[in-house]
Formats: sequence, C-alpha cells, structure tokens
Amino acid sequence: MPTLLDFRRRIRSVKNTQQITRAMKFVAAARLRRAQESALAARPYAQELAKMLRSIMGRIDEPQHPLLAVRPEERVLVIVLTGERGLAGAFNTNILKKANEVFRANQGKKLSVIPVGKKGRDSLKRAGFEFPAEFINVLAKVEFSTAREIATLVTELYTKEAIDAVYIVFSEFKSVISANLAVQKLLPVEKMEAVEGESRTDYIYEQPVEKLLDRLLPRYVETTVLRAMLESSASEYAARMTAMESATKNAGEVIQGLTLHMNKVRQAAITREIIEIVSGASSTA
Repeated sequence: MPTLLDFRRRIRSVKNTQQITRAMKFVAAARLRRAQESALAARPYAQELAKMLRSIMGRIDEPQHPLLAVRPEERVLVIVLTGERGLAGAFNTNILKKANEVFRANQGKKLSVIPVGKKGRDSLKRAGFEFPAEFINVLAKVEFSTAREIATLVTELYTKEAIDAVYIVFSEFKSVISANLAVQKLLPVEKMEAVEGESRTDYIYEQPVEKLLDRLLPRYVETTVLRAMLESSASEYAARMTAMESATKNAGEVIQGLTLHMNKVRQAAITREIIEIVSGASSTA
C-alpha cells in the first residue's frame, strides 16, 4: 500500500506536469493568434485570384497551358501537411488518416509523397514511401519562399510529365475547437465554376489572356500551397492549445483525487494510532 510519502511525491510530480501543460497552452495560444491572423488574411487574396482566373478561363474556349493539360492519372503526387511536433491531440493522426484515404482511392497507381512537417515525414517513411522532396520545420513560421519552392517543384514535375496529378492534404482552420480536413486537387488546374452568389466582374485586360495565364497559373499554385500551409499551422496551434488545456484540467482532477485518497490514508493512520493508545491505556489500567 502506498505511504503518505509516496502520495506526496506523486502529487508533486503531477503538479509539475500541470505547470508544463499550462505553460504550453499559453504559448500555443499566443502563436495561434498570429497564425490565425495570417491564415484569415490570406483567404481574400486567394479568393480574388481564383475569381480572376475564372474570368480569364471563361473567355477561352479551350485554354492551352501545361498546367491545364489533363492526362490519365497513372502517377499521382500527394502533398501531406502535418505538424512538426506532437502533443496536439489527434491533429496529426487525423491528417494521416485522410492521406491514407487518398492513397486507397489511388491504389494501383504510382504514388509519390511530399511530406511537409516532421510528424508526417516520420510516419510516411515508416510506411515505406519514398519522397522526391521533404520540408521539415517550415510550419512554425510559414514563409512565402517555402511555398514557392514547393509549388515550383511540383509544377516542374507536372510540366515534364513526370506526374499526372497533384493533390494536397491539409487541415483547414475553422475555429479553435474544430477544423476541416481538406483534400484539394492542385494540378492540373481545373476549370473553375462560378461560385453561387458571387458578383460577376467584367475585367478589361490589356494583355492577351493567354499571356495572363502564363503569369497567373503559377501564382495560383503558389498561393494555394501558401494558404494550405497557413491554415495547417493555425489548426496545429489550435489543436495543441485545446489538448494542453484538457491535459491541465485532467491533471487538476488527478491531484484532487490523490489529495483526497492521501487524506483518507492519513486519517486512517491517525485513527489506528489513537485506537492503539487507548487499547494500551485500557490494558494497563
């Protein structure tokens, strides 16, 4: 049976853990605020860029561009965005489950993966995947140069016909307590349908629309990758903050239960000593 000293040591250990989880929660909350602002700020630009592309592609009957070329999907590349560290609840597990759904849907095809994030890299490497490239420690501070590097790599592979389709799997930030697991087709860039309720803008272009496509399509791929990275970073911090808040609360409940049990053991010891004293006094009387 544990002694009072064992209980005190256990309570001290849980309190130390609680202090760590509380500190990690505050750190994640501070970083979440910045990541959330960046993710929300990137959405209007991506939406306006997509709106302009819809307008340009709507003016051409059959637009010709290497990034628009549709081929049978025999070689599929999947970009998987996970976290850099654990202690984020089921965040990384859910993204990897979503990626496995994409893998199963493309079973029988030649699959290649580009992991963005250490947890995904380690898990996919254990699963036997080989990577044409990997990007580690890039989501703590998302930079446009990294998104451009990823976009340039996949567009070059697609233009050289080394791959036939590119999908990106990431967690889209919705709120602190919820996220939306998304699978987006990155390449080929499909013809975009008008969004319901969207105001139609009649743009006047000085350059030929074909030349505009040469500039806007690579920028659209870069923006899509950057937005996915920002959304994934914000979702990871939200998941970590929620997980650490839950861990802090659970630690408090464990401390309360241990303290109650320790007090019962101490009271039982005191009662036993009193009984022994009274019994000893009665026997000598």
